[in-house]
Amino acid sequence: MQFKISKELLVQIEQLIHQKNDQELSILLNDLHHADIAEIFDELESEEAIYIFKLLDSEITAEILLELEDDVREKILQGLSAKEIAEEIDELDTDDAADIIGELPQKKKEQVISELEDVEHAKDIVDLLRYDEDSAGGLMGKELVKVNENWNVLTCVKEMRIQAENVTRVHSIYVVDDENRLKGRLSLKDLLVTSTKTMISDVYIKKVDSVRVNDSNVEVARIMQKYDLEAIPVVDEMGRLVGRITIDDIVDVIKDEADKDYQLAAGISQDVEADDSILELTKARLPWLVLALFGGFISVTLLESFQGAMQFHKELFFFTPLIAAMAGNVGVQSSAIIVQGLANHSISGTIFNRLLKEISLSLLNGLILATLLFVGSHFLLGVDTKIGIIVTIALVSVIIIASLIGTSIPLILDKFGIDPALATGPFITTSNDICGILIYFSIAKLILGF
Repeated sequence: MQFKISKELLVQIEQLIHQKNDQELSILLNDLHHADIAEIFDELESEEAIYIFKLLDSEITAEILLELEDDVREKILQGLSAKEIAEEIDELDTDDAADIIGELPQKKKEQVISELEDVEHAKDIVDLLRYDEDSAGGLMGKELVKVNENWNVLTCVKEMRIQAENVTRVHSIYVVDDENRLKGRLSLKDLLVTSTKTMISDVYIKKVDSVRVNDSNVEVARIMQKYDLEAIPVVDEMGRLVGRITIDDIVDVIKDEADKDYQLAAGISQDVEADDSILELTKARLPWLVLALFGGFISVTLLESFQGAMQFHKELFFFTPLIAAMAGNVGVQSSAIIVQGLANHSISGTIFNRLLKEISLSLLNGLILATLLFVGSHFLLGVDTKIGIIVTIALVSVIIIASLIGTSIPLILDKFGIDPALATGPFITTSNDICGILIYFSIAKLILGF
């Protein structure tokens, strides 16, 4: 059953905090999952959250830290000493520990690392902090199980038991040589049914997917998603095994990328959240709003240049919003399909074939919509036949042009290394609005001769 924070529960927790009834508070919270406690922290004042945090065991609070919203976690860490933070870090896997320490100011970061009791753990964390957070090295953890190809099965099992004590979950057993270069992976089934004297080099699987430390997190996510991997080993430039990335980290990457693309599509240029300051939200939204304003100004200028046509044929004006809206909608639809295909690496064939297919599709859609528009405007609105023809020809033309723009721009942006998600936002909508108005009145001018 999904946990839901009730107002009564929050009131009860706040009362126990104010009464300093630590025993009752511990009993109440210890029955909850750490993710549920993190949700409760989001609803409490900083002082109350810190009070509870210091009350609970490090095994629980370390997991709570990972589930908290960034701003809440920042406030809690500010209220803890370097030694208290180090106690939490000692309970975490190296990748999660490095993420937490990486959020701290430089001085406090050094203090926390110096307070870590496990020297090897501290060395691994410092090593991970060297990598860019958006790279495979920044995602990986040091906890894994590896065996040497020159061992026999008996030695292998003994060593695995020792290593597995520090690994929360064993996804794979990796095989390395004497230089720690990744050679392959070991099947647990083969290990169980093979003689203890058999050499690992005779039974391990040589085919193993891996990524390099400097590969982007998006590329890692694509590989793991494509091959349905729960974990993937990470190697350095010399092919040496340096860590592994697990699926829980990749889920976060996929979510972050989806959020980023959604914001870009909505015309938000920076990674922001609803609770961010007004200044940060303004900086994220204003650039695209300025672009939309500039595009709107161009549209107004175009309409002004055709005011003579609207003076003698006022009914042309009433169809202007329809043409502009259809241009924007068609462009967004086309670009969204292409952006999705680029993200999934599912687009095949040449750009010419892609554009040819888009022309055929938009022509079919345009003819259907134009027929409906002509019939509706003529019989329901009583629009003159000549005006109806102008509008329908313009609609078909606009749909074709808008779909070509919506298809080509993401492909061009991707070719130059720019995030194609930009093409699903105000940029594509504004450009198609302008093109739609220009095409509409140009056709009207050509037919009516004004």
